[in-house]
Amino acid sequence: MQNSHSASYAAAGVDVTAGYDAVRRIKPMAEATYIPGVLGTIGGFGGCFAPNVKDMQEPVLVSGTDGVGTKLRIAQLMHCHNTVGIDCVAMCVNDIICGGAMPLFFLDYIACGKNDPVRIAEIVSGIAEGCIQSECALVGGETAEHPGTMAPEDYDLAGFSVGLADRPKIIDGTHMAAGDVLIGLASTGVHSNGFSLVRKVFDVENADLQAPVPELEGKSLGEVLLTPTRIYVKAVKAVLNAGVDIHGMSHITGGGFYENVPRMLPEGLTAEIDCASFPCPPIFPLIQKKGDIPQRDMYNTFNMGIGFILAVPADQAEAALAAATSAGDAAYQIGTVKAGETGVVLL
Repeated sequence: MQNSHSASYAAAGVDVTAGYDAVRRIKPMAEATYIPGVLGTIGGFGGCFAPNVKDMQEPVLVSGTDGVGTKLRIAQLMHCHNTVGIDCVAMCVNDIICGGAMPLFFLDYIACGKNDPVRIAEIVSGIAEGCIQSECALVGGETAEHPGTMAPEDYDLAGFSVGLADRPKIIDGTHMAAGDVLIGLASTGVHSNGFSLVRKVFDVENADLQAPVPELEGKSLGEVLLTPTRIYVKAVKAVLNAGVDIHGMSHITGGGFYENVPRMLPEGLTAEIDCASFPCPPIFPLIQKKGDIPQRDMYNTFNMGIGFILAVPADQAEAALAAATSAGDAAYQIGTVKAGETGVVLL
């Protein structure tokens, strides 16, 4: 690509040579994520993957797409861009594992006002780390300059992941029953949801995001808010590999408990959750106090310390807890499934 340069395009605000530099920096990061099935390498027109389906009765591809949202504004204010890529991967793979699908590959899309190859590489380093944590491959992506529609320092980040499941083993709530136990996996904090409210509460444009905050155990507000979203792929794999019959799973994202828990429940069942059964990270009481936010709104916006929930038979709860813990996740028995109107009851 050494002869590829357009002075006219550069004058309009798009430097194609910066794009080539970014690809050069990104390529080894992507290759570090490769798993069996990847065909080719970064730089072509499409990412190719050959899944191993020989032991499956009816292979099904499961896909999910998401972005990081306005958490990106915190990254921009903090001049820290190497963690939001983890968030982007997490928001996609944590969704597709809810059906029992294991992620195969991921692709990203970065829109920016001006292509700064160093900053793009920082962003992609987080994406690659997220893929490694998810045991999936980064097989491609796109970086697009949008001069005139975005400020030079602005960028947006989104992506999608594709996973594989065997249709007879898809987890869809069909086998869920009253008496099932709910296992909660701890979050790392706010994750990637509710940041429009967070930014308003803390007036982040005018706040000192790097000053230590006593309520946050001496950490800075910016540091805590930028903590990457927890990826639960390894924990779910560990629970399944332990032989636990998972009846349902829910990723606690935007809408908190009230919106996301019912998505895993069949008609006629309700989830009863004891909010005292798991620790609440200190960022949430601080948000609630600072913003004078009602308790219900907190649980209807944020994860409040639980980022993922599994419903399992009562006699397999201990095995599920042990397996999730062995994968490095803090796990708690947080409630039960009961007969009743479909929804969630928080105690």
